[in-house]
Amino acid sequence: MINSETTFKPLKASDRIQSLDIMRGIVLFGILLMNINGMGLAGSYEDPTVSGGFSGLDLTTWIATNMLFEGTMRALFSLLFGVGMFILLNRLEKKDAGIKGSDIYFRRLFWLLIFGLIHGYLLLWTGEILYQYALMGFLVYSFRNMSPKKLILCSLFLFSVGGLWNYIDYKNDVKFVADVTLVQKYKLEGKTLTRELKEVDQKWEKREYDRSAEGIAKYNTNMRKGYIDVVVFLAPINKHYDESWPYRYDLWDVLSMMLLGIAFFKLKILSAEKSFLFYIIMSVLGYGIGLSVNYFEVHSVIDSNFSLLGFSKSKITYDMGRVPVAIGHIGIIMLLCKLPVLNWLKSSLSAVGKMALTNYVMHSVIAMFIFTGVGFGLFGTFQRHELLYIVFSIWVFQLIVSPFWLRYYQFGPLEWVWRNLSYLKMHPLKRLK
Repeated sequence: MINSETTFKPLKASDRIQSLDIMRGIVLFGILLMNINGMGLAGSYEDPTVSGGFSGLDLTTWIATNMLFEGTMRALFSLLFGVGMFILLNRLEKKDAGIKGSDIYFRRLFWLLIFGLIHGYLLLWTGEILYQYALMGFLVYSFRNMSPKKLILCSLFLFSVGGLWNYIDYKNDVKFVADVTLVQKYKLEGKTLTRELKEVDQKWEKREYDRSAEGIAKYNTNMRKGYIDVVVFLAPINKHYDESWPYRYDLWDVLSMMLLGIAFFKLKILSAEKSFLFYIIMSVLGYGIGLSVNYFEVHSVIDSNFSLLGFSKSKITYDMGRVPVAIGHIGIIMLLCKLPVLNWLKSSLSAVGKMALTNYVMHSVIAMFIFTGVGFGLFGTFQRHELLYIVFSIWVFQLIVSPFWLRYYQFGPLEWVWRNLSYLKMHPLKRLK
C-alpha cells in the first residue's frame, strides 16, 4: 500500500551534482558501444572471429573498443552506482538516524533487483547488470562509513582476488587445452578415452559447435523467432549468469569499483572540485598505464590468433588495464565539466544521466525490436562496425529526447516508478508551473 505520510523526498534537481550526471550520461553511451555486440551478434562480445567480422573496419572496431571501453565503462557505471547509493544513504541518515532511511535504501535495491530480472528475462538482454548491482548494493551498506583510504584498500583487495582467480582459470585452461591435444592424439591412435578425457572432449566439441557456422546460424534463427520463443531460448542463459556471476565476477569486478567510487567521491574527485593539474595528471597516468596494458593484451590475443589461451591469458592483467583507463576517463570527463566549453552538449549529457535507468533499459527495448523476431528480426545480419551506426543513432535520439522530457517532467519514467516504490509515496511526475 502506498503511504503518503513518509517525510523523505527524492533529491531535488537543484541538489544534484552535475559532474556526476554528465559522467553518467557519457558512461551510459560507452556501455552501449560494448553491449551492442551482444545484442546484435552471437558469441562475439569478446571474440570477433565468431561472428560480425574480424578484418578491416571490423577488426579496427574491435581493437578500439577493447582498448578504450571494454571493462572501463562497466567499471565507471559501477563506480557511479556506488556513489549514488552512498549519496542516498548519507542524505537519509542526516534526516533521520532511525530505521526509516535504511528501509528506503533496501527497498530501492529490492526493486532494482526485480527490474533487473524483468530486464534480463522479459526484455531479452542477457548482459543486463541491474540484478548484479542490486546484490552488490546490499553489501555496500556495510562499507559506507569507511574512510577513503580503507575503501581504496578494500577495492585493491577485491581486485587482487579477482586477478588471482583469473590466473587460476588460465592455468586450468592450459591444462584443458593440453587435454584436448591428448584427446585428439588418443583418437588418432585408436585408444580408449578415460572418463575425464571424455568430459574434456564433450566440452571442446560443444565449444567448437557453438562457434561454428552451423552453431551461429542456429543461434541467429532462435533469436529471430517470436517473443515467447526468444524468452524461452534466452532463459537458461539468464539463469546461468544470475547464478554464477555474483560470486565469480561481481564481487571482484563490480563491488570493488563501487567502493572505489565512494572513496573518490569522499575525496571530492568526482565533483570536479580538484584543480585542472590534478585531473590532467590523473588522465595522463591513467591512460599511460591502462592503455599500455590493454595494448599488450590486445596484441597478445591477436598474436595467438584469437585462441582460447590467448583470451584467457589476457584476463590475468584485466584489472591492471581497465581500472587505470577508467581513471583516465574520469580525469578527462572532470576536465570537460570544469571547462566553459560545449555547454549545450554537457546539458544534454546531464539529462541523459539523470534518466540513466530509463535510457539503459531503452537500449534493450530498441535492440529487441531491431534484432529479434519481436520486430525486424535482424539479429546476426550486421557486421561489427555497422552496429556502430545503430549506436550513434541511439545516442543522438537520447541526447534530443532526454532534455526534452525533463523540460516537462521531473524524472524519467522508470526513475519515477522506482522512487514511488522506494519511498512508498506517489511523487508528482510533471514539473510544477
